[in-house]
Amino acid sequence: MNIGLTYDLRADYLAEGYSEEETAEFDRPDTIEAIEASLQELGYQTDRIGNAKRLVDRLARGDRWDLVFNVAEGLHGVTREAQVPSILDVYDIPYTFSDPLVLSLALYKDLTKTLVQQAGIATPQFALVRNPAEADAVDLPFPLFAKPVAEGTSKGITAASKVADRASLRDVCSDLLKQFCQPVLVETFLAGREFTVGLTGTGEHAETLGTVEITLLPGAEAEIYSYVNKEQCEELVRYVLVHPNRDPLVEQVNAMALHAWRALGCRDGGRIDIRCDAQGQPHFLEVNPLPGMHPQHSDLPILCNYQGIPYVDLIDRIVRSASRRISK
Repeated sequence: MNIGLTYDLRADYLAEGYSEEETAEFDRPDTIEAIEASLQELGYQTDRIGNAKRLVDRLARGDRWDLVFNVAEGLHGVTREAQVPSILDVYDIPYTFSDPLVLSLALYKDLTKTLVQQAGIATPQFALVRNPAEADAVDLPFPLFAKPVAEGTSKGITAASKVADRASLRDVCSDLLKQFCQPVLVETFLAGREFTVGLTGTGEHAETLGTVEITLLPGAEAEIYSYVNKEQCEELVRYVLVHPNRDPLVEQVNAMALHAWRALGCRDGGRIDIRCDAQGQPHFLEVNPLPGMHPQHSDLPILCNYQGIPYVDLIDRIVRSASRRISK
């Protein structure tokens, strides 16, 4: 099988003048090297394609692949993660991870939460703020939590994201609206434990890989898994593997994650973030159906490392899940 690789390299966009935060979701060269080496170890031929524009160029030249391993995040717009899958759908070329509908939905967090609620899954109460005046109309109890509605990698999340009063909410929303040019998602703040659950597979074949609890270390921005904390996770964050047979809450968290994964139609591999309220009840935060794949730095591979699942096995699970669609 000939597998193409689509991706966005952070260094390429930094060279064009984009900022560190604007390029936070993009990959380092060693991520692509690790994916490619694993695919080759599994016996596949590989072909580095690159970003969406390079994919268009290659397709125009007549190049085709049996499968594309897609980790391209895209640069512009709230449907940016769906750009490469949409192009591949036009040419009927299968690819790893979720389809354009799911990727667009998952990035726009208030729509995701609406569907999750309809599926009977608990999620924090929320409001969408499109302009500073709407911040004054938010009818939720403080403290609240504010973040851009369509960003990943904790972009826009800082120590100021937890807001205690109306004036602070308006200030934070105004700053985020100006910086990210998109609505702000405002949620009730959850004060309890935070988990990320790794999953692979699709539909009835989906399963949880394991769960880690996210614990902030001294020196971290307190109470929140912020952009700074995530970027400096080696120094500021401790990931603790937790087990459902030792902690009933973890069993509940895993069941919630699997329910949400299937309800949203996610495919092949990814993560779901869950946090508890002050009473210890878990709530869905968000889903990442296009997970980071750096072997040591990204949450899903970190989780697999703790579970004793080699990186090459994670890549194998993702490819085998996608391959089921080719055989149909």
